[in-house]
Amino acid sequence: MKLQLVTPIGLKRDEEVYEVILPTMDGEIGVLPGHEPLVTLLDVGIMSVRAQKNDSDEAMEHFAVSTGIAEIDGSRVLILADEADEGDDIAEQEAKAALERAQKMRAEASDQVAITEAEKLLKRHTTQLKVAELRRHHRKSRLTWNANNMKRAKQVDELDKKDDSKT
Repeated sequence: MKLQLVTPIGLKRDEEVYEVILPTMDGEIGVLPGHEPLVTLLDVGIMSVRAQKNDSDEAMEHFAVSTGIAEIDGSRVLILADEADEGDDIAEQEAKAALERAQKMRAEASDQVAITEAEKLLKRHTTQLKVAELRRHHRKSRLTWNANNMKRAKQVDELDKKDDSKT
């Protein structure tokens, strides 16, 4: 199915995918090809994308999304989000500093409007840090997998050399 992710900056993604997991106001939903038509409000949270049916969870891409709208039909998921950051786009130190400012803002809030705004920022920056962590974990897993495969390849080469020297 086609995923189109649009923010005020423009089109961030326009690609074929197998699965999209969305944070909605009513909870998390998974969308697969052939999903029933639906229009839903997005909540601040993590949107996860599985490109191919057989991709592992570690291969999924994750985005920190803020509020917006998702329009789903059987062959397309259109996401209109206020913000959508990939793990590589998130500056962790800036997000940590922003989280600390939001925590201070929450502690000093004197009315419900200020509390609500601070909690919204807390959720946003916490989500960004989670997505950055998922990206770092994904990258680390991929590096470990590559290192293990290189080690195995080297062992096979050494065995092949031993076999060649015997003949």
